[in-house]
Amino acid sequence: MCRINPRVDFAFKKLFGSEENKDLLISLINAIVAEDEQITEVELKNPYNLADYQAGKMSILDIKAFDESDRWLNIEMQIAQDLYFDKRSIYYWAKLVTEQLSEGMMFKELRKTISINILDFDFIADIEEFHNIYKIINASTGKDDKLHDIFELHYLELRKFKKDYHEIANALDRWSTFLTRAHELDKNNLPLELAADEEITKAVNAVDRMFDEDERQIYETRTQSLLDIRSKMASAEEKGLKQGLKKGLKKGMEKGMEQEKLNIAKNLLGVLDVETIALKTGLSVEEIDKLKGTFQK
Repeated sequence: MCRINPRVDFAFKKLFGSEENKDLLISLINAIVAEDEQITEVELKNPYNLADYQAGKMSILDIKAFDESDRWLNIEMQIAQDLYFDKRSIYYWAKLVTEQLSEGMMFKELRKTISINILDFDFIADIEEFHNIYKIINASTGKDDKLHDIFELHYLELRKFKKDYHEIANALDRWSTFLTRAHELDKNNLPLELAADEEITKAVNAVDRMFDEDERQIYETRTQSLLDIRSKMASAEEKGLKQGLKKGLKKGMEKGMEQEKLNIAKNLLGVLDVETIALKTGLSVEEIDKLKGTFQK
């Protein structure tokens, strides 16, 4: 059985963001994008580097790359629930677009940028489909006229993926199965639906031997941190619900959630930078700075 959870962002980054596993990243990307967007080569712009992570230079564990057609890609695994992830995803898409231009370059040189967000929580309400794609369309016609084809954003909500092995029909089903059920996969006895896929087989074999002692310690710490955040968020929701029963459901939940955001932000001070804490909690940079000043007194 896989002892490492590939949905933990640190593990995901090493598995798909390492030079030796670029074939896995290509396979994952091709499973997500359209048939006419398939890639054969990819260059990593921020490959996995343990030293960078230990030095605090890799606080956001996304994967940045561009393909042979100069399209830029940002792939992120998010395991902790984030109520403002839509704004976060737009921010990182826009950031990757602006990073393409150096001084003196022209806007016509901007390339299509695809953002792929893999979420271990339900995010898009009232939609059962686990893979949703967003593009800029003409509101009058409801069509994509290719005028703004530089934008493409994907959400994969893994909690909505419910297929059993015999229902697997394509590469996206196989990768989603790997990500959601790695804990029960035996590399020596894979289901036939997965065993025939070379990249899936490689991923299953790689995931258990991917960490040395230092990396495993970081992985365990990161896993515990994410569990703590999830527990605090659940407690905040419960606290808000209880307060809401007394003072009004909506007002109570907002108050409980806001206070818990401050508590989470306080725990992250000294671990992450102010901008990252703001993105993680939904608080403003000004609120984080104020909290930081209070905390240091």
